[in-house]
Amino acid sequence: MLGATVFRTGDVDPVDRFDCWRDLMSKTLCPMDMNSEDVTQFQAETRLLDLGPVSVWPTVVEPMSWRRTPNLIRQSDPEYYHLTFPITGSVGITQAGREAVHGPHEMYVVDTSQPFHCVTSALHAVGLEVPRKLVPLRKERADLLLTRRLPGDEGYGSLLAQLLQQLAKDTGPYGPADGPRLGSIIVDLLSSLFAHVLERDTSLPLETRQRTLTLRIRAFIEENLDDPGLTPGSVAEAHHISPSYLHRLFQDEEETIAAWIRRRRLERVRRDLADPDLSATPIYALAARWGFSCGADFSRIFRRTYGVTPREYKSRLRRAAEQQRAEREACCPECVVMRRTREGRGESDGPGGLGNG
Repeated sequence: MLGATVFRTGDVDPVDRFDCWRDLMSKTLCPMDMNSEDVTQFQAETRLLDLGPVSVWPTVVEPMSWRRTPNLIRQSDPEYYHLTFPITGSVGITQAGREAVHGPHEMYVVDTSQPFHCVTSALHAVGLEVPRKLVPLRKERADLLLTRRLPGDEGYGSLLAQLLQQLAKDTGPYGPADGPRLGSIIVDLLSSLFAHVLERDTSLPLETRQRTLTLRIRAFIEENLDDPGLTPGSVAEAHHISPSYLHRLFQDEEETIAAWIRRRRLERVRRDLADPDLSATPIYALAARWGFSCGADFSRIFRRTYGVTPREYKSRLRRAAEQQRAEREACCPECVVMRRTREGRGESDGPGGLGNG
């Protein structure tokens, strides 16, 4: 799991909560002058995720305002771009002579080296701090984007928003060593988003454009695994590139693009085989659901990958569930009564019914 620093105002004495929050933000982000309508009732919670040079901030905060003045900039300037992605609530922002109000899923960026003023409603958002020097665009060009709405529902913005929301929700799949890699992905996505909005994609280094295109392709595949027509050829066509160029993009990966599609489909079917809500669905139907049009081919690939047939895998899950239930009932006789009551009502008792198919 990624390392995270957590701060909750509920863990602090009410009289000190706002001051502690202000000190935390000023020390870990940049010095700012903050205010709240009622500091005695102020509530906030944030997690700082350290991704190498990049920081991600899932935050829930009561209405407040903050201002970064020329004097505070002279005191300390980390030279960051700060992106805010509101999930709920709204933010009013002023910087570089421009004013804007952004609602849910409307990303915007400010520059810590320039004065700004921000006012929020009750807000649930994900903040992102990226050193300005890592964004391979001239500063005068990138400055044109300050306070502007950056689309979080399409293209590069959608990929970035999805990743930020995933990190805000669950960092369990990632280990400490993944932090810098995730940071690099975020920098590439932010840079590509800037360039796309400015219609200057060619100003980005070739390596950055290739990595970002690979991320778009992976996202496209994940969203279309249930399409039987999903092939390397169809993926290349959807992204207006040749099949040979697609294979070159993935040549440094551990598996080919076709193998990766097949593995992701197998993982989806295996997940469904373990889902008690799908226990009555035939195995061939689960396979077809994820693009395997031939049941015999699917069974052969599944066995080669996992060492058992789909039917054997499902039977093992059923036996394991039955054993766990027996152990629970041995330790808890009243559970037997509760289970029989549920069965009399026709309710499911978990994964013990993985028998069909």
